[in-house]
Amino acid sequence: MNKVLKISLIILSVILFSFAIFFISVKIKPKKAGILIETTPSSTVFVNSVQVGKAPYSGTFDPGEIDLKLVPETSDKPLIVFETRLLLSSGIQTVVKREFGETVDLSGGEIISFEKTGESKPAIAVVTDPDSAQISIDGKAYGFAPYKTSQVTASAHQVAISLNGYVERMVNVKAISGYKLTLIVKLAKDVNKLEPTPTPTAIPRPEVKVEILPTPNGFLRVRESSSTTSQEVARVNPKDQFILIEESEDKSWY
Repeated sequence: MNKVLKISLIILSVILFSFAIFFISVKIKPKKAGILIETTPSSTVFVNSVQVGKAPYSGTFDPGEIDLKLVPETSDKPLIVFETRLLLSSGIQTVVKREFGETVDLSGGEIISFEKTGESKPAIAVVTDPDSAQISIDGKAYGFAPYKTSQVTASAHQVAISLNGYVERMVNVKAISGYKLTLIVKLAKDVNKLEPTPTPTAIPRPEVKVEILPTPNGFLRVRESSSTTSQEVARVNPKDQFILIEESEDKSWY
């Protein structure tokens, strides 16, 4: 009887140990990153050169960079394929919307992503192609792209992006406390607008660029957030130049 009891205790211990290991691994393992894709017309979706479905498409992947390719499905006229590289964040759904055109100039769309900031207030950053587009939030003009503001509430907002000669885009977003919402917008040229509209009275802020200085390694690491312990997402080389969107409060991170 004692032998049976000992064997039962050993089996129970193994089961409890296995359960504990499984529970810990689930807790430690980072959450999946989500992606939602909507296109006009429908398109075939490739992630890292692998066909994963057709848009509208929703899926999850391991956090990190992916190569996204959208091939439009049409039979009456050739449309431009869309390709980009995305950084997917753990527990966050990145939204990609695309309207295909016969040329890059006639194509439009937006990419909506989130980045955890640790701040109590939400923030919205808008980058446009071409830049210097007028940014309006909930019907109020805020400035010109590239633009960032934390003067928004943690709720749903409608962002309007307009530029003379291009089709205006209206994007519905939801700001979240502790996160920066980044909106990257591609404007399509308006082929129906024959007469130019008056130049806006507001003057776009001057474009400021930063240049990468020489480093001992011969490159500079680009990190997910303003901390040397955060994930490395890319590397840039000395003499490369980039448009400055924002910098940290202590002026040590761009």
